[in-house]
Amino acid sequence: MPALRRPRRLAPGARVAVVAPSGPVPGERLEEGLRILREWGLDPVAGPHVLDRHREFGYLAGSDADRAADLQSAWCDPRVDAVFCARGGYGVQRMVDLLDWEAMRAAGPKVFLGFSDITALHEAFARRLGLATLHGPMTAGIDFLRNAEAREHLRATLFEPETVRTLGRGRTLVPGRARGVTLGGCLSLLAAGLGTPDGRSSARGGLLLLEDVGEEAYRLDRYLTQLLRAGWLEGLGGLALGSWEDCGPAAELRPLFLDRFGSLGVPVVEELGFGHCAGALTVPFGIPAVLDADAGTLALEEPALA
Repeated sequence: MPALRRPRRLAPGARVAVVAPSGPVPGERLEEGLRILREWGLDPVAGPHVLDRHREFGYLAGSDADRAADLQSAWCDPRVDAVFCARGGYGVQRMVDLLDWEAMRAAGPKVFLGFSDITALHEAFARRLGLATLHGPMTAGIDFLRNAEAREHLRATLFEPETVRTLGRGRTLVPGRARGVTLGGCLSLLAAGLGTPDGRSSARGGLLLLEDVGEEAYRLDRYLTQLLRAGWLEGLGGLALGSWEDCGPAAELRPLFLDRFGSLGVPVVEELGFGHCAGALTVPFGIPAVLDADAGTLALEEPALA
C-alpha cells in the first residue's frame, strides 16, 4: 500500500472552511468552535448550508445536494487552505457520489479533517484523490470544545506536525512490530463501504486504525466478520484499536477482538486513544508508520503534514 500525498501544514492566517457533510450542527457549538480557530490565528469560514437541517430527515444537515455543494465549493476555492468537518452523525454516504472528483483533484491537496461518519470521506479522498487526511476532533464537537488535551494535539498536528510523530499510550493485545501505511476510522462505516465505489478491495500492507461508538458487541462481531469474510483483512500489517465508547466494557470486548484478529498473525495494540473518547488524538491516514505492539506505540515515519 503506497503512502499518500501530504497537504502542507497550516500557518497563521490560513483560511479554513467548515462544512457539515453529515448531521445537523448546533449553532452555539459551531460559533464556539470558530472562535477557538480564530484564537489559533486561523481564518475560519462556515459553509452556506452548515446550519441547515433536512426538511424530512432531521438527522441530516440539509439536502444531499447542498451538503455536497458546500464541500466541493470549499475544496475548489483557491483561497481555502483546509476543510474541517463541523460534526459527524450520518449522511456522507448519501452525498459522496454527488461530488465532482475531477474538479476536486484539479484543486490540489488541502488539509481535510473529521472522523466518525467522515470515515467514508477519508476513504474517498484516499481512493479518488490519493490524499492523506486527518482523523481528529471536529469544529463543533464536544471534545474539541471541552477537552484541552484533544484540542492541543490537533493544534500541534496542524501547525507543528513534527512534534507529534509518536502516538503512544496503548496496551498490547497481540505482540509484535509492523510497518505499513495508516488507514481506517469507524468500523461500521468501513464495513458499510464494502462494494461501494470508494471501498478498497483490501487493506493489504496497511496499518489499520479502528474505533466505533454505541455498537453492542454482537454488532462489532458482525462488522469484523464481514471484513474477514470479504478478505478485506488479508495481508494486513497490523492493527491499532482506539475507543469503543458505549460499546460495552473493555473486559468483554477484548475476547472478541482476540477471537476475530488472533488468526491474522499481526501485532495489535488497543486503547491507543483516538476516536469517540475524551482527549482523542488526531491521527493521519495515508502516512507510513511503525506499529510497536510491545511498546504500545504508533510512530509516524514522516510528519502528518508537509
